[in-house]
Amino acid sequence: MSHTTVDGSGAAAASATEAPHLRRVLGVPSLVLFGLVYMVPLTVFTTYGIVTQLTGGRVPLAYVITLVAMAFTARSYARMASAYPFAGSAYVYAQRSFGPGVGFLSGWSLMLDYLFLPMINYLVIGIYLNAAFPAVPQWVFIVAAIALVTVLNVVGIVSVARANFVIIAVQALFIVAFVVLSLVALGGIGSVDLLAPFTGDGTVEGPGVLFAGAAVLCLSFLGFDAVSTLSEEAKEPTRSVPRAIIITTVAAGIIFIGLSYLSQVVFPSNAFADVDSAALDVMTAAGGQFLAVFFTAAYIAGATGSALTSQASVARILYAMGRDRVLPPSVFGRLSARFRTPVIAILIVSAVSLLAVVIDLGLLVEMISFGALIAFSVVNLTVIKHYFVDRRERTGAAVLNNLVLPLVGFGLTVWLWTSLSPRTFVVGLTWLALGVVLLAVVTRGFRRPTPMLDLREEVPAEERAQG
Repeated sequence: MSHTTVDGSGAAAASATEAPHLRRVLGVPSLVLFGLVYMVPLTVFTTYGIVTQLTGGRVPLAYVITLVAMAFTARSYARMASAYPFAGSAYVYAQRSFGPGVGFLSGWSLMLDYLFLPMINYLVIGIYLNAAFPAVPQWVFIVAAIALVTVLNVVGIVSVARANFVIIAVQALFIVAFVVLSLVALGGIGSVDLLAPFTGDGTVEGPGVLFAGAAVLCLSFLGFDAVSTLSEEAKEPTRSVPRAIIITTVAAGIIFIGLSYLSQVVFPSNAFADVDSAALDVMTAAGGQFLAVFFTAAYIAGATGSALTSQASVARILYAMGRDRVLPPSVFGRLSARFRTPVIAILIVSAVSLLAVVIDLGLLVEMISFGALIAFSVVNLTVIKHYFVDRRERTGAAVLNNLVLPLVGFGLTVWLWTSLSPRTFVVGLTWLALGVVLLAVVTRGFRRPTPMLDLREEVPAEERAQG
């Protein structure tokens, strides 16, 4: 059965089989690895010094708060991924639940952290490689990393999945070495305050700083959201994607809490040589220069993997928005006939990522959390709208699943969102304002409806025939 769809040039294709489609090749293990690599198990050390000082040495407790909030939100993502197994993540969920205008602004907010996450990875790659090889300028490493990641993403999602296995293995080896050497170091210290990572060092007090730290740490949990962007490349997406989202969130949370706890026990101080590279003080205390060098290598590998997956995700969000004709379809809504990947969108993300040469690390961290928390809040609300309001699933346990739990998730994400710094709101709200302007242009001053794709048109004929 043939039908018409619109390709990147705006011409109608004779049938779905003649147009390139994303390949359904990813199972639960690959999706979980994608999410974990995207999140980077070692990302706990990216903001370790900042959050240690912010919370008074209570990073693990801040992670516990973040994990609780993210567990509710991950559950909402899993439910919406089952309802709408398509690329586009929060953009698609909000679009289908609240209409194309809200969907656009949700996708625009989410794109803020997706565009910045590759940058933060390229930036830390440049920082650590420049520290190891000071004769080579930092920008050289940044540009080289962008080039490598771009080539791998253009070739296709299978190459990304294969690279993930190697990258996650390197980080796993480091984590084992870190745990063993830390336990050995603690054995030689004598008296250790095992509750210090939860009681704090006394420099700051009150729950407010914990929520401020938890808000910053939200960027660590973007992997479960990234998994949902691969729905059109997943096998049995209505089952595999929700499972992968939950597994990724819980597994990452346990890793983050464990690593931060051990780090603060080994190095119970917030007096770092450099707050941005505080992890090196921890590594030196745990295992000397060997562990510091091993950490640098593993961390760079993890940052490379996160750059791979984050660039893949934002390119697919841009593709989904271009496919909907919200962004110019001739630029963003096209797949390469050869690689079946959104090549133009990938190249645009690479060009934007060059800002990593000049942008500030602190601002990047804050803006990623800002965009993520807006998207997380909206997705929690889409569960209520889709299941409780539209489908009227309101009997028995359905009230808990479709109203209470997503409402709790919404409240927690809003609480974390309001805990961010004032600078974050200035930049973030400016970005939202730009989104409103772009929406006004697309709709000719809101006189025309926002373009909205019939998602069924994007399902290949052979898949529709199978149900």
